[in-house]
Amino acid sequence: MNWTTPAELKAQVQKLWDRGLLLSTLTGGEEIFPRRLTLKGPDSRQLSDSFSEVRDWIARLSGPAKHYRIVWRSINHRILGANEIPAEIWIDSLDDALGLIGKRLAAEQFAALVALTRDHQPELLSWLVKRPLRALELAEQWPRLLELVAWLRKHPRPGIYLRQIDLPGIHSKFIEGQRGVLGELFDLVLSPEKIDTTATGAGGFCRRYGFRDKPLRVRFRILDPKLAQLQTETDQDITVTQATFAKLEIAVTKVFITENEINFLAFPQVPDAMVIFGAGYGFENFRGVDWLGERNIHYWGDIDTHGFAILNQLRGFFPHTASFLMDQQTLIEHQVLWGFEPSPETGILTRLTAEESAFYDQLRLNDLGSQIRLEQEKIGFEWLVEALKRV
Repeated sequence: MNWTTPAELKAQVQKLWDRGLLLSTLTGGEEIFPRRLTLKGPDSRQLSDSFSEVRDWIARLSGPAKHYRIVWRSINHRILGANEIPAEIWIDSLDDALGLIGKRLAAEQFAALVALTRDHQPELLSWLVKRPLRALELAEQWPRLLELVAWLRKHPRPGIYLRQIDLPGIHSKFIEGQRGVLGELFDLVLSPEKIDTTATGAGGFCRRYGFRDKPLRVRFRILDPKLAQLQTETDQDITVTQATFAKLEIAVTKVFITENEINFLAFPQVPDAMVIFGAGYGFENFRGVDWLGERNIHYWGDIDTHGFAILNQLRGFFPHTASFLMDQQTLIEHQVLWGFEPSPETGILTRLTAEESAFYDQLRLNDLGSQIRLEQEKIGFEWLVEALKRV
């Protein structure tokens, strides 16, 4: 019979817990008790035809330690006479709800978090109302999180590395592991002028709150010996910070960017040229490097939809960038080395040339084959050398 069981009543209350409604009442949230639960019971025909099953159903609902209140109704049956059956089920209090689903201990733990927060950082009570279950997950770390909030309120935009915060039991790995939560908490207590709202996400955490960030780096090789940056007569494989790279203004005329490290290392000598080891999606390390805008830039990525998407993104920084070895002739020549692109890009790319856009469409629409990919490192070295001659 499709009648409500005690387990289903418990499941209804569990949903309230899962939505955070039970715990939010401990922070002054909306009062939701007494609360009527959904109850489906027998109709008059079932009462007559299945009386023993009805009696068992009533016994299960009205068993000991049920943590809910039953409202009964009397029915008069022409054969069975007067009978009392459950008509409504009510949870009268938060304590009853917690008892039904076995969450009293967890609620006590959350109440302790509320009390601690009210004493030290009452502005964060709204976060506990919104994220009570997340707060329970963080119960062990919560006192340290409150300490960090208090510290940053006293030292807004401190201009130091996370490693330099001097609080007992708090280290940079702890902060980095809790950046998402800390960001939500900091936003609640800091004044707007102390927050750089242009910095978002985990990567923007330090800049958003005024910490020093790990510097971006650029790795490059000089392909022309006469332009060597170091007088060592060795391979010029150099890594510098973005700020340093922006000031170098290397006297090359051609800049190649490749996404594969072996290609980067094996790139042959080219007069007046350098090669940069790319970063896939994300070219923030090129932001502010104005002298690159005065060089001929050649981007060498995989021949697949993401390769063209990365090219499209790079042109947001340097619109004059030319693609290199990302053409249909190169793809066809290396057909035996084609691979499979698991998650192709499908959007419209607005910074491609007409020829590139047509080729990209062929790839994303599978005109040449299903999800074709030619990784740049599979292109023959002699093919590269001949292409460089044309450049």
